[in-house]
Amino acid sequence: MTDNYDLIVRQNLERLYTDLPPDLGGNLPARRDGDQFVFDAFGEECRIGPDGIVLGDGDHPSVLGIMISLYALHTRPEPCVDLPFKAFREFPDSAPYVGAFTSHTEQILVSHVDAVRKNLPRIREVLKGKDAPADAGGDFSVIVHPLPKIALCYIFYEPDEDFPASVTCLYSNNAGLFLPIDAMADVGEYTSRKIIRMTT
Repeated sequence: MTDNYDLIVRQNLERLYTDLPPDLGGNLPARRDGDQFVFDAFGEECRIGPDGIVLGDGDHPSVLGIMISLYALHTRPEPCVDLPFKAFREFPDSAPYVGAFTSHTEQILVSHVDAVRKNLPRIREVLKGKDAPADAGGDFSVIVHPLPKIALCYIFYEPDEDFPASVTCLYSNNAGLFLPIDAMADVGEYTSRKIIRMTT
């Protein structure tokens, strides 16, 4: 059965392929395979084609397909610019989504801070990550790439006798070029969910 999310994905792909940008492969960036485009998304191989989007083994929520199709529709030649990283609330029109972003992207990770530290090498490898700048703050931090041109900087604070654990998630400086703001919030949430799956 096709749900509403699947319908949105199909509509987005129809828009994309009706007037396929000649530079789509370079802008995503992706490897072209016939009429499909192949790249890494959320730590798995992603294939965009006119008939659908397949991520990894295909057993994923349809909302991921929406994010990926929107990313393809908003593709641009500009590269990802990490610095200075920006808080989600600093992006235009983010106010309606800040509360959900805080709870679904940052607070969802608080109880997993110790497990994240133990699994940092795997998280970096799977999500095309790297060390955050030395001045990022926190007890430890990491930069990951859920989509090729969108980087997230996670800053983790471990609990101590005075303060509980906390997590801050920042976006690459020009992330707003590549997705609408509601999809940006979803990218944060589903990246955090991916991180949690890699720690359990």
